Amino acid sequence: MDEQIESATDEGFEAILEYLKETRGFDFTGYKRSSLMRRVNRRMHTVGCASFVDYLDFLQVNGDEFGALFNTILINVTNFFRDADAWDFLQSEIIPMVLAERGPDDPVRVWSAGCASGEEAYSLAIALAEAMGIEQFRHRVKIYATDVDEEALAQARQAVYSSRDIEGLPADYVSRYFEHQAGRYSFHKELRRSVIFGRNDLVQDAPISRIDLLVCRNTLMYFNADAQTSILRKLHFALVPRGVLFMGKAEMLLSHSRIFDPVNLRFRIFRKLGANPVAVNSPFNHSLPADRQTVLDRLDELRSLTFAANPVAQIVVTSDDAVALINEQAGQMFNLSERDVGRLLRDLEISYRPVELRSYIDQVRGDRRAVRAKGVEWQRGPGDLLALELHFSPLIVQSGDLVGVSVVFHDVTTTHRLVAELANANRARENAYEELQSTTEELETTNEELQSTIEELETTNEELQSTNEELETTNEELQSTNDELQTINNTLRDRTTELDDLNEFLESILTSLQAGVVVVDQQMRVVAWNAGAEDLWGLRRNEVEGEHLLNLDIGLPVADLRPMVRPALADPAYFERITMDAVNRRGRAVVLRVACGALRNRRGDSTGAILVMEAQDGVVDLIP
Repeated sequence: MDEQIESATDEGFEAILEYLKETRGFDFTGYKRSSLMRRVNRRMHTVGCASFVDYLDFLQVNGDEFGALFNTILINVTNFFRDADAWDFLQSEIIPMVLAERGPDDPVRVWSAGCASGEEAYSLAIALAEAMGIEQFRHRVKIYATDVDEEALAQARQAVYSSRDIEGLPADYVSRYFEHQAGRYSFHKELRRSVIFGRNDLVQDAPISRIDLLVCRNTLMYFNADAQTSILRKLHFALVPRGVLFMGKAEMLLSHSRIFDPVNLRFRIFRKLGANPVAVNSPFNHSLPADRQTVLDRLDELRSLTFAANPVAQIVVTSDDAVALINEQAGQMFNLSERDVGRLLRDLEISYRPVELRSYIDQVRGDRRAVRAKGVEWQRGPGDLLALELHFSPLIVQSGDLVGVSVVFHDVTTTHRLVAELANANRARENAYEELQSTTEELETTNEELQSTIEELETTNEELQSTNEELETTNEELQSTNDELQTINNTLRDRTTELDDLNEFLESILTSLQAGVVVVDQQMRVVAWNAGAEDLWGLRRNEVEGEHLLNLDIGLPVADLRPMVRPALADPAYFERITMDAVNRRGRAVVLRVACGALRNRRGDSTGAILVMEAQDGVVDLIP
């Protein structure tokens, strides 16, 4: 009977998941069933449904319930680098690819749509700063973070998080990108300036344009199919050609979309597709106006002239290593001519100067993705040192075959010189430079930031009120902490006094013994050496403490002590007396009586050995 009830429950629950998939296009089958059932049951209890079947009927009748259900399913999932595997792939593969396809000084624009309380936007900032370096990030990157929830945006703008919020972050990320203050962690203010928060309704508002990387994770699930289609078109418009879209793991519609090309379906990463080319036999080719057809007939000539006139040096190498194209700038820079077209790359000086090209070209062919070579210096002539950055891009036809590799030589000499000059000026005028940099960054904020700035001003009073309340709370916490520290300080002072008295008592015992007392640890290193031992052998305590007993250069034949000390280190019950000849500190021969026993802790284990030494007429029965 119980099995029948459980089977019916499972069927009803699976029917809900299938309904969500069919009507909203989101696949939750990859989630743990126990967790999903618990969260769906929470919604069922709230709306008063007794079974999964009843709740499915409720969903079909009440369209607004989808949003509440999704909020319950995804509760407490907004955190830094959520879905670590997907973020690792984004950091190791996607971000380097995006940066390699852009010039060394080109701006990088990122949009976090549905940013909630800001963890996703700051995760993007960390990932880009790790890939580019903090200075490059500050100069080139703008991250636009939007949401419809004003309360969440207000929290995101503060950029302050608890230790629980950042517990999943690596320790080096926390130390590098956060400042710890009063038990809270605030995102680094210099990097925070590159993250711009603002309200944006994906359904009603216009999208932000010219975006290189767009992150919209688990946001579309709140909309029906028509709204999703409209939003996808806006996201497609927002991206630059071949821009990257990063979706959530529950979203699956884009795998069937004609406007995005999947890069990794498992992690829901896609690239923007442009307009589809018209097929050769397409009926559209037979209805072009005469003047339009004339232009199309001369497309090859136009492409050739455009390539030749490109102000940036560029060559194209075929799949069999032959030089296919050389533009005018490359010819002038590397002394190439039309006679070199068709020759093998390895036969030309450019193949190894200014840098070994063939290794990079082989890498592009193997990985089928763009590669960038930075920091290349070339001594073109006396006093003519050029700094170059090379971009290697695969040329792939529609069938997927790689037909060649494009090599572009960016002359960044001027940029490098300016960077060096700015670095020198920065060392001399650091404070003035920071103010100038802040002003420059503010001037770089264009019309897209203006709307965000206005909205930020509207929430300033609320933020100040919230900050004031937090400061009052912090003051109370500091007062409480101060009282606790005072109590702890008094306790430590009492314990220190007790330890001083105990140490003085133990020291007086060792000092009062006329016999020489030596205590060694498990490694036979001296840990105690009393006045009697100093009188016998002429060495002070600070000269022997920490030294190996058998390495002491005294009149005592220490090598003969090994057979009696070793057992004491292993056997807590060990005790032995011996008599031996020795030479005291005055150089006189004496007959020495030595007693050795184990040094025992409270548990009765041996932690070392005690040696008591005295001349023949002394008393050595001090160890029981």
